[in-house]
Amino acid sequence: MTETKKRILLVDDEVDIVTVIRMRLESSGYEVIVARDGKEALNTARSQHPDLIILDLMLPGMDGFHVARMLKYDTHYKDIPIIILTAKAGDDARKTGEQVGADAYMNKPFEAEKLLSKIRELLAARAPDTNENK
Repeated sequence: MTETKKRILLVDDEVDIVTVIRMRLESSGYEVIVARDGKEALNTARSQHPDLIILDLMLPGMDGFHVARMLKYDTHYKDIPIIILTAKAGDDARKTGEQVGADAYMNKPFEAEKLLSKIRELLAARAPDTNENK
């Protein structure tokens, strides 16, 4: 039995950030789908149903808070873990991230190992065999 790659939706409008994160995730065995704005992120999440979403806050059209809220309040997508990865520091932004249902909040610049560790943690928590007492 071959294990299928976990699919991660990476949402960021900065090409350099997308390139760096995508390379790191792919070299760690993940399949990466990219969206560059809020509307595209919502449409892609709904059509591709990724295993996890890495979401920037400052996006063209619709900000990351709105994207997270729309997904977390929809029963079809609410279980997809969302990591907010943003340059927007501060307690207000972090608190809003929690309110919209984000599972983790990390600031840019970030350490790749910390991001990968958080991804593994959230995906393991979502795995059906490890969560029998849901």
